[in-house]
Amino acid sequence: MNTTILSILLGIGGMLGWGIYDFLGGVFSKQIGSFKSLFWSQLAGLGSILLIAFAFKTEFHIPSLAIILSPVAAIVYSAGYLFFFKGFEKGNVSIIAATMNLWAVFTMLFAFVFMGQRLTTIQTIGVVMILSGATLASMDWGNLTKQRFQLSLGVKEAILGAFFFGIFWNISEIISEEIGWLLTTLLVKLGIAIFLLIFSFAVKQEIELTHGSTKIKFVILLIGMIEVSAVALVNYGLTIGDAILITPIASALSIVTIALAVIFLKDNISRFQGLGIATAIIGIIATAF
Repeated sequence: MNTTILSILLGIGGMLGWGIYDFLGGVFSKQIGSFKSLFWSQLAGLGSILLIAFAFKTEFHIPSLAIILSPVAAIVYSAGYLFFFKGFEKGNVSIIAATMNLWAVFTMLFAFVFMGQRLTTIQTIGVVMILSGATLASMDWGNLTKQRFQLSLGVKEAILGAFFFGIFWNISEIISEEIGWLLTTLLVKLGIAIFLLIFSFAVKQEIELTHGSTKIKFVILLIGMIEVSAVALVNYGLTIGDAILITPIASALSIVTIALAVIFLKDNISRFQGLGIATAIIGIIATAF
């Protein structure tokens, strides 16, 4: 199989995996709570990446920089998903998914300010499209027509989540350059599990799934494996394929999340919100060039 076809397939794998995880995470956040959904799915992801690490006989030689940055990456990643899932718990899955597209803007902003990276003309246009699309998608247009400015439910949490994800991807890039994608993923997942466990005790957050059905428990564990598989596919693809193809395809995961929400949850979105979602998705794709 040639590199181009393999790159496209791996990019699609990442897009489907993350899109399904976000959708199901949103569904079960409403049923069992955002924290339980996040904690158990991330724990399942940790178990999966541990198996992969042992299968690849990964050597655990970790430099001091990675040791210092990995807990920071785990904390901001956890914060990102805590706010993201809380947004899902409160609001419309399609609108929250579209608003979370702002993480790409925050990632580029931090890279521009702190890492000296610069945008191409097309990427700049893409950032503007993401901002415009997220704004259109996050507005409660029913209240706006009544001359009341109001964000849709869960949007504030989604914006905060996007902010923390923007920080995470820049830190993760630094760690990956030091120790590689597999060990980076393993360390971050381990840090997430530890942080969420400590957080649950600190705020007296219940984590037991004793009241959930067997089906819910199975799906929560399954989506954790799906999410870490998406990470593995894309990172593997970046080592052997064409990043210029893989990245924009995988980052269009909102297409999957929103499509599933409209089909299965019958999410209602206004014409302007639909336009905003489409604009944001196109903007994400543009930022890869």
